[in-house]
Formats: sequence, structure tokens, C-alpha cells
Amino acid sequence: MRNTIKTLLMAGLLVAGFAGMAGAAEVKGLSKDEMTSTNTAPPVYSVTESRKWDKAYRQQPPLVPHQVAKYEIDLKVNQCLNCHDWKFAAKEKAPQLPESHYKDRDGVQSEQVYRGRWFCVTCHTPQTDAQPLVDNTFGSR
Repeated sequence: MRNTIKTLLMAGLLVAGFAGMAGAAEVKGLSKDEMTSTNTAPPVYSVTESRKWDKAYRQQPPLVPHQVAKYEIDLKVNQCLNCHDWKFAAKEKAPQLPESHYKDRDGVQSEQVYRGRWFCVTCHTPQTDAQPLVDNTFGSR
């Protein structure tokens, strides 16, 4: 009796699943006719080094005002630190990393940049004069 109820329940769920799939919208991809030479990648924008941009919101990480495309940032090397680490910032006349970048997730201070803050370009992006690729209604309060 139990097996019969389980079988009927599974069959009902299966039928309901297929019925739901039948009503789903058709997924459309690009056909060969739609893939033409007019489909181009967005332009590569150059970094604007002449001015500092205002932040869009209070906690926004600062934008990078110089090229970083060829900087080496991997598990062993971070070229950003050659100028922005507390040891070199004054000599290089570069902004020093804030103290928060030297604390681990438990708040323990260190002399080295915390590995959770190691990949700078995760938060800090180069500033550019690019137009938005899509409409955006974001605004700060």
C-alpha cells in the first residue's frame, strides 16, 4: 500500500513537472543569420589620469587614476603594494593603504596586507570616461 502511494505521488509530480515545462517560454539563441560582422565588442576605454573623480556613494572604494592592466597581481606578487604599502607610500607620493587593509577578519592588526584584501582590483577599478552600456537609474540619496 505504501509503495503504491509513493508511486502515485511520484507520477503526479512528474506529470506536473512536464506540464510546467510545456508552458515555459521558448529560449532563443543566436542563429548564424543573427551573428554578423555588425556585432562588435564594446570599445576599450582609456584611463583618465588628469582628474580625480568624486565617489558615487559614501563607502565606495576609491577609483584608480592610472593604468593597472599590466600590473602583476597573483598569489605571490602584488605590484600595487610597491607604491601604496605603508612602507613606500610617502616616498612614492602615493595614497597609503588604510589600516583596515592590514587587519584580518577578526580585527587582528598585522604589518602585512591581509590576504582578504590582496586583490586590489576586486574593489578598486580604473576610472574611465565610459558611457554606461545599459540604462541605469542608480542615484545616491
